[in-house]
Amino acid sequence: MLTCKEFLAELTDFLDEKTDAEIRTKLEKHIAECPNCWVICDTTKKTISVYRGMKTCSIPEDVHTRLMAAMERKMAAGKT
Repeated sequence: MLTCKEFLAELTDFLDEKTDAEIRTKLEKHIAECPNCWVICDTTKKTISVYRGMKTCSIPEDVHTRLMAAMERKMAAGKT
Protein backbone atom coordinates (compact mmCIF):
# COMPACT_ATOMS: atom_id res chain seq x y z
CA MET A 1 0.00 0.00 0.00
CA LEU A 2 1.18 3.51 -0.78
CA THR A 3 1.92 6.02 1.92
CA CYS A 4 0.40 9.48 1.79
CA LYS A 5 3.85 10.90 1.03
CA GLU A 6 4.21 8.56 -1.96
CA PHE A 7 0.71 9.48 -3.13
CA LEU A 8 1.50 13.20 -2.99
CA ALA A 9 4.73 12.65 -4.93
CA GLU A 10 2.66 11.14 -7.77
CA LEU A 11 -0.32 13.51 -7.59
CA THR A 12 0.67 15.79 -10.45
CA ASP A 13 1.27 12.94 -12.87
CA PHE A 14 -1.93 11.26 -11.64
CA LEU A 15 -4.01 14.36 -12.36
CA ASP A 16 -2.30 14.85 -15.72
CA GLU A 17 -3.02 11.17 -16.49
CA LYS A 18 0.68 10.50 -17.07
CA THR A 19 1.02 7.53 -14.71
CA ASP A 20 1.16 3.99 -16.01
CA ALA A 21 -1.77 1.67 -15.33
CA GLU A 22 -0.16 -0.15 -12.39
CA ILE A 23 0.70 3.03 -10.50
CA ARG A 24 -2.66 4.60 -11.35
CA THR A 25 -4.44 1.59 -9.84
CA LYS A 26 -2.40 1.92 -6.64
CA LEU A 27 -3.12 5.66 -6.45
CA GLU A 28 -6.85 5.15 -6.98
CA LYS A 29 -6.88 2.46 -4.28
CA HIS A 30 -5.07 4.80 -1.90
CA ILE A 31 -7.52 7.69 -2.35
CA ALA A 32 -10.43 5.28 -1.98
CA GLU A 33 -9.06 4.28 1.45
CA CYS A 34 -7.51 7.56 2.66
CA PRO A 35 -9.96 10.41 3.24
CA ASN A 36 -7.17 12.99 3.66
CA CYS A 37 -5.58 12.22 0.31
CA TRP A 38 -9.02 12.05 -1.32
CA VAL A 39 -9.71 15.61 -0.13
CA ILE A 40 -6.32 16.81 -1.39
CA CYS A 41 -6.87 15.17 -4.77
CA ASP A 42 -10.44 16.43 -5.12
CA THR A 43 -9.55 19.97 -4.05
CA THR A 44 -6.59 20.07 -6.44
CA LYS A 45 -8.78 18.86 -9.33
CA LYS A 46 -11.35 21.55 -8.58
CA THR A 47 -8.69 24.24 -8.28
CA ILE A 48 -7.23 23.29 -11.66
CA SER A 49 -10.70 23.33 -13.19
CA VAL A 50 -11.45 26.80 -11.84
CA TYR A 51 -8.04 28.10 -12.92
CA ARG A 52 -8.47 26.77 -16.47
CA GLY A 53 -11.85 28.48 -16.71
CA MET A 54 -10.51 31.89 -15.76
CA LYS A 55 -9.77 34.53 -18.33
CA THR A 56 -6.45 36.26 -18.10
CA CYS A 57 -6.33 39.86 -17.06
CA SER A 58 -3.50 42.26 -16.45
CA ILE A 59 -2.91 44.32 -13.37
CA PRO A 60 -2.29 48.07 -13.43
CA GLU A 61 1.35 49.05 -13.96
CA ASP A 62 1.62 50.79 -10.57
CA VAL A 63 0.39 47.64 -8.81
CA HIS A 64 2.90 45.56 -10.77
CA THR A 65 5.73 47.93 -9.84
CA ARG A 66 4.83 47.87 -6.12
CA LEU A 67 4.45 44.09 -6.14
CA MET A 68 7.84 43.56 -7.77
CA ALA A 69 9.49 45.98 -5.33
CA ALA A 70 7.92 44.16 -2.37
CA MET A 71 9.10 40.81 -3.69
CA GLU A 72 12.64 42.14 -4.19
CA ARG A 73 12.68 43.45 -0.61
CA LYS A 74 11.42 40.11 0.70
CA MET A 75 14.03 38.17 -1.27
CA ALA A 76 16.82 40.52 -0.13
CA ALA A 77 15.73 40.15 3.50
CA GLY A 78 15.88 36.37 3.19
CA LYS A 79 19.48 36.42 1.97
CA THR A 80 20.90 37.87 5.17
